[in-house]
Amino acid sequence: MAITVVGSVAFDSIETPAGRRERCLGGAATYFSLAASYFTDVRVIAVVGEDFGADEEAVFQARGIDTRGIERAAGKSFFWEGSYLDNLNEAKTHATELNVFGSFAPKIPEAYGDSQFLFLANIDPVLQRRVREAMPQARLVAGDTMNYWIKDHRAALLEVLKGLDILLINDTEARMLAGNNNLLQAAHAVLTMGPRMLVVKHGEYGATLFHGSAANVKSGERTFRAPALPLEEVVDPTGAGDSFAGGFFGYLASQAELTPGAFRRAMFYGSVMGSFAVQRFGTERLQQLSRDEIDHRFTLFRELTHLD
Repeated sequence: MAITVVGSVAFDSIETPAGRRERCLGGAATYFSLAASYFTDVRVIAVVGEDFGADEEAVFQARGIDTRGIERAAGKSFFWEGSYLDNLNEAKTHATELNVFGSFAPKIPEAYGDSQFLFLANIDPVLQRRVREAMPQARLVAGDTMNYWIKDHRAALLEVLKGLDILLINDTEARMLAGNNNLLQAAHAVLTMGPRMLVVKHGEYGATLFHGSAANVKSGERTFRAPALPLEEVVDPTGAGDSFAGGFFGYLASQAELTPGAFRRAMFYGSVMGSFAVQRFGTERLQQLSRDEIDHRFTLFRELTHLD
């Protein structure tokens, strides 16, 4: 079933110990849609400037991603510059230029109206809620956020959480949102805010799914941990979290039935897509994958976690 994702399509300049790339294609919606496109149909809602040309459009077209929801506006696209020279797990931001993204008002094409899966990537919670309310037919809704929205736009974010089935955030964000440094207690607190499930991303250490009732999560009875695959070299971690989300949600959208087993496998596929994303700069690796490579790495993940 088709996924509609709303978020950023951007340009990034990135420096890591492996080198530097200037103005490579990036943005949360870009990484998410490329990762998810290996599992199901994807539709994107975003805004780009006049610097987004045929080469960038071709990246989406090559994966069959529907870009009718990408608005073209006068000006420049969202731009981010950062480095990971001191710590590959933490980006140091050097420049953030919102440009046309600063006045983004998501427009939902009529053709997207039958989307059964909706992903609200990391944007202003006011916009997330607007899109959610405009797509009430979506049977499964997931979303992401970040420390800025948690700290300075909490009231608006809490309204968004009430309409989510799944929230995907990292360790720091979970603790900040809950006001509790104990991750299990933080997960319990977040689930009382609305989401039925919580996925906490641990970077190079994998991710944990908390699901079921808050009481069960508090007691640790209904959690599932997916590992990260040990890699000899990490080139660029920029889109790892969004690629994880794309693999996770894309796999779910490809399933006829959303069983507990499907969610567990989705966690593994999320880790698979995140592991591929970090092996090249920007979206380079996500553009060059095959489904055979994805399924082979999924098998490696399974072997990594099997005792017998």
